[in-house]
Amino acid sequence: MPYRLFTGPDDRAFCERVSAALAEGYVLHGSPSATFNGTAVVVAQAVVLPAAMASADAAVESLGAHA
Repeated sequence: MPYRLFTGPDDRAFCERVSAALAEGYVLHGSPSATFNGTAVVVAQAVVLPAAMASADAAVESLGAHA
C-alpha cells in the first residue's frame, strides 16, 4: 500500500504504529493533524512509500509533456 493515514488517540500506541511504518520504509507525508473530540485529543499522520511518490511524479511529468 503506497499511502497510509494513521488516526487515533494521541497515545503510545499511535506513535508505535507510525514508527513501525517508518521502520518499514515509509516516510512522513505532510504535517500531523490534531483535534479534540470533546473527550480526547485525536491525531492523524500520513505516510507514503518513496517509490510510490517517484512513480506518481513521473506520471505527472509525462502528462505535462503531452500538454
